Amino acid sequence: MNTLIFFLRDTPIWILVLCILAENVFILVGAVLVGEGLARLYASHRVTEAAAPLTSLEIMLASTTVLLNSLVTLGGLFLWRADFIHFRMDSGWAVLLDFLVLVLVMDVAMYVLHRLAHVPLFFKMVHRTHHLYDNPRPLTLFVMNPVEALSFGLLWLTLLCIYDATWVGMSLYLVSNVAFGLIGHIGVEPFPERWKTTPILKYISTSSFHAGHHQDGDHNFGFYTLIWDRVFGTL
Repeated sequence: MNTLIFFLRDTPIWILVLCILAENVFILVGAVLVGEGLARLYASHRVTEAAAPLTSLEIMLASTTVLLNSLVTLGGLFLWRADFIHFRMDSGWAVLLDFLVLVLVMDVAMYVLHRLAHVPLFFKMVHRTHHLYDNPRPLTLFVMNPVEALSFGLLWLTLLCIYDATWVGMSLYLVSNVAFGLIGHIGVEPFPERWKTTPILKYISTSSFHAGHHQDGDHNFGFYTLIWDRVFGTL
């Protein structure tokens, strides 16, 4: 871990920019490959119709999101170097606690942001772009208006400036963020039906849950859990 810290602190920015860009390209490619594999594996459990043929607009929007995610990551690096963001090196239960805090705080914050995105004016200006692809494919996770991509990134950086998370807890959250986003956009349901009645698991977002939002924009605004949709009556 110390080696990584020294690398991020002492390496010239231009090298880090290339590394960050490569990392975000790897995330997109990895997510699409895993998602397409799941879509084929669970092809008999479709929750949406098959996606329309891929368009150049989708590729352009996804590429823009990768660039903006890289910019957000670079911004986080600058904030860390400037001592606005701090990471703890704790282990054990502290990691689990930080992971849960990050998930729950981001979940409620993104629920609020998502509901605001469906206000008619904001929807028309920004969020409508994502809903052009209501029969999603894995790439759809990255297909959004640039303003929306930046909004999520700035929300994440704001939380890191306020909350000093453990390095491992933050990393686990970022991995789970991609995983949840991917599951929501593969168009099939990999989880068994019994999840809907199992304690704790029934509160976790699934592909069916997010597909329901794409088919009915007045419901299912949550990202990681169903908690806030239950609380605010939008489930």
